[in-house]
Amino acid sequence: MKKLVVLFLMVVSISFAQELEKDDFNSEFSEFSTPKESFDPLVDYNRTMTSFNHYVYLNILEPTAKGYATVVPEVARTGISNFIDNVTFPIRFVNNVLQLKFNYALEELGRFAINSTIGIAGLMDPATSMNLKERKEDFGQTLAFYGAGEGFHLVLPFFGPSNLRDTFGLVADGYISPLTDVSSLDYKIPDRAEKTLGIQAVKLVNNASLNQGRYETFTKDAIDLYSLLKNAYNQRREKEIKE
Repeated sequence: MKKLVVLFLMVVSISFAQELEKDDFNSEFSEFSTPKESFDPLVDYNRTMTSFNHYVYLNILEPTAKGYATVVPEVARTGISNFIDNVTFPIRFVNNVLQLKFNYALEELGRFAINSTIGIAGLMDPATSMNLKERKEDFGQTLAFYGAGEGFHLVLPFFGPSNLRDTFGLVADGYISPLTDVSSLDYKIPDRAEKTLGIQAVKLVNNASLNQGRYETFTKDAIDLYSLLKNAYNQRREKEIKE
């Protein structure tokens, strides 16, 4: 039971952090202002959870991130973000291979080799200046590549919009992520649940500190917060799957 709880919290933290990491968050979502109708059998639960997540973000996560940012210099927070991106290379590499994107998988391998050495264990990102781009792919996209439908919409506690397919994908990505103790793979960094939760908490707060104000800007004028976030999530995932 303890492992299941840790797995769920890991999934939540990884996914929320990935949403916050997008540098073009506002511009990417600005076009998604019209609600899109879709199969939503859990609409009452989803709306309640959206309101809960909104409150937690504005009143807990954002103030914590602001306090963290006053103590930890931006250069250090950027280094932490770079390190996490580098060390989670297996997720991107495996999913690129599974989607037969072998050129992207090789590009990810090159990024990892360069950033792990010249970039001092990934704290810096010289690979980007060498035109080796990060090729983000996850298991939700892999499932879609092989024809799996998204299923019904699902809002996860502390995370936000998702769907049945992507939730299964998050579990699979957590299994191979070096930042969890969920599996017994040799490259895992944490060896017990407490370390996993600590790492995920730092990752979440660190990413939030680097993206302060973006969520508030996007949602401040929303007439229907749930529809806005749901529609934005669905269209962004469709775009990522097609790329």
